[in-house]
Amino acid sequence: MTAALPLGAQHAPHFLPVDIGHDTYAALTDPDAAFWALVDKRKLGEGLDPATLDAYRDKADGLRQELHTLRFGLKPSGVYLNPTERCNLDCTYCYLPDTQRSGGKHMPAGTLLTSLGKLRDYFRSVMPEGRKPRAIFHGAEPLMNQAAVFAAIEDFGDEFVFGVQTNGTLLDDAALDFLTSRNVSIGLSLDGPVAGITDATRRTWGGRSVHDKVLRAMEKLRGYGSWSVITTCTTENLPYLTNMVDLFHAHEVPTCMLNTVRCTLPGARGVKPADGDMATAFLAALDRTHALYRETGRKLMVANFANVLIGILAPTARRLMCDISPCGGGRAFFALAADGSLYPCSEFIGLPRFNGGNLLLDGVEAALASPAFRTVTTRDVDKFSPCGDCAIRHFCGSPCPAEAFEMNGGMERVGAFCDFYKEQVNYALRLIADGKADDYLWDGWDEGTESVFAMG
Repeated sequence: MTAALPLGAQHAPHFLPVDIGHDTYAALTDPDAAFWALVDKRKLGEGLDPATLDAYRDKADGLRQELHTLRFGLKPSGVYLNPTERCNLDCTYCYLPDTQRSGGKHMPAGTLLTSLGKLRDYFRSVMPEGRKPRAIFHGAEPLMNQAAVFAAIEDFGDEFVFGVQTNGTLLDDAALDFLTSRNVSIGLSLDGPVAGITDATRRTWGGRSVHDKVLRAMEKLRGYGSWSVITTCTTENLPYLTNMVDLFHAHEVPTCMLNTVRCTLPGARGVKPADGDMATAFLAALDRTHALYRETGRKLMVANFANVLIGILAPTARRLMCDISPCGGGRAFFALAADGSLYPCSEFIGLPRFNGGNLLLDGVEAALASPAFRTVTTRDVDKFSPCGDCAIRHFCGSPCPAEAFEMNGGMERVGAFCDFYKEQVNYALRLIADGKADDYLWDGWDEGTESVFAMG
């Protein structure tokens, strides 16, 4: 069912100017429709020419409806599975409480299998026939409960598209053979180009380095078709992001993420970079990926930026759902905790007020309708300041609701990196203006998309 726009939502376009820092172009946006146009910055005050404006008015309501459906009309098609509360690392910025990670419980294998059966039945009821839901084993560290995880993949490999997000320290040859032979996507984490930088935020409970173990896993995965590496950007590694890009490219990493640290819990806030510093380092790293692509012909995809770029070019084609409001938590996906509880996203598992009930006792539909989930899924950047007046609010989404709630005091607050997201969007628009956007995107990213409105 397609969600309908509220009565009175259809209205004349209201364009906002954006100085994107380009020599020639500025942008005009209609944020209500996530529409944008690049215009000669010398003529920005003139707006769109009358013929283009009339043509856009004919399409504007349809674009608003499409955006509204993306924001409020989705059904979940994925789940993050947290099969254990435990982790063998004590990362400075983790969004899960240390008491869980150090002494928490595993989900029994039988409970995990029963849970996947319940999830399979739910997804069959809401997804098109023949399309498989995604199921990502997630942190704490899922391979701490490896026997249960592998049993689930073995038994439900025909029902789900599986992935594992792991710190990489437990990926021995047998585990790699099991996962790669079943085409399971594998995500690793590495925070520095050398051990001393990685160790500043990612280490064992005893303080030992894990840097070399992750490098060994990366080397073993070289040539595999479905793997990636996450770098969490903090004050400790920010000066070295271009070095991270060089390292990843040299190891033939197909996709990486240079993620801002999520500031949900206090530990992360102690290593949060300033927005300006984050933007400078991040954009320099993106420049480096492009230089390497021009030198070698091989792309290193920075997936979190590519998602922002796609969100501008084709809002409904985005692959991740963090950069839109409401985010994907409780709408496009949800998370299953080790105790069987359901949360909008793994980011909320350390926050009991966002527990939507038990999967086996209450079911998915009850969780989706619960006040815990509705607090997240009704977050609307159109309705609070400063986002409601922002020209790029639907290219950013004011992420993340968990950190907005915990760090800034409520869902009607910005996330932790407002100014950084503005600079990221401006950079993306400059790439579009210079005809370079495809260099930063997956080959064939636009297959199956349709141009609804285009202007010369």
